[in-house]
Amino acid sequence: MTKTVPFFAVFLLGLAAAANEPAPDVRDRVPLGQFVIQAHRGGGAEMPENTLETFQYAWRLGVVPEADVRMSADGVVCAFHDPDFSRVVKDVPAELKQKGVSDLAWKELQSLDVGAFRGDQFAGQRIPKIEDVIQAMAGHPRRWLYLDVKKVSLKRLADWAGQYGVGRQLILTSTHHDHLRQWKRLVPDSQTLLWMRGTEAELAGRLKDLEKTDFEGVTSLQIHVFMPTADAEKPFRPSPDFLRAVGKTLRERGIAFQALVWGEHGPDVYSALLDLGVESFATDHPEMTLQAVKDYYAARNEAAAVPQAMFGRRLLSPMEVTGLVGDGSRLPQRKKAESR
Repeated sequence: MTKTVPFFAVFLLGLAAAANEPAPDVRDRVPLGQFVIQAHRGGGAEMPENTLETFQYAWRLGVVPEADVRMSADGVVCAFHDPDFSRVVKDVPAELKQKGVSDLAWKELQSLDVGAFRGDQFAGQRIPKIEDVIQAMAGHPRRWLYLDVKKVSLKRLADWAGQYGVGRQLILTSTHHDHLRQWKRLVPDSQTLLWMRGTEAELAGRLKDLEKTDFEGVTSLQIHVFMPTADAEKPFRPSPDFLRAVGKTLRERGIAFQALVWGEHGPDVYSALLDLGVESFATDHPEMTLQAVKDYYAARNEAAAVPQAMFGRRLLSPMEVTGLVGDGSRLPQRKKAESR
């Protein structure tokens, strides 16, 4: 009987060989029009966080906004990242600084200005209901949304996905694997993203745990990448060899590999990560990241070919899901790879 080599053993072997094994060119697998960029907290560091106006900005730009999902004291599901109002609500009253979304009723939340902290030009923007955001996606198949769930009922989100017909446009995001498994049972045609951060040992341990369920419910995986301090010997952490090994093992399972870069950086870091096998980004600088990816693709003047086998459980783009390219023509139908 043929024995299957465990994922973690393959990962360790891949890590040992990573220094001598370059990653396959992402441009051979993911055409530029299908490259997914997540706008962190909706629109990155230059825009208000988690407002409907910011989500609309991201959709116009051609990237996928992230909404952080919380619930008010009276049960309204809305978009807000922080556990309290001290950072995002400009001139917040002292009695509210240490309070958060779950402490206030929806009517009270609507009085808070969550745009002005980014500049006077954004003054007046409010916390949106998640149902309103999802409704704004209906009939617009290229409007996608990452839903980073905090404390909220997945069933309610799934009901809205069905009501507005946008299940295939939603990407449920969490650092908790069980959330993704539950979501896929509720909305089988949707996508998911599991994010993680930590030391290489901690990340390797989490990957080993995921193997026990055969990565059930995971269609993409995000690792946080930290830029170095002035005296650091490596360009970033986790190390290039570690990231290259992660990319190899995820590709073998048809799971998209996304990176979120933390710390001061320029566009060159995206080229470096693409060379290591990263095939999607989350970013606080969506315009810079989008241009960096375009420049990376433009550097090689040949058409990108996408192997059939890459369409098992990997993250699909808005154009890929709808079957449309820029001129409205149909993309070729691709076979789904057998999952392990």
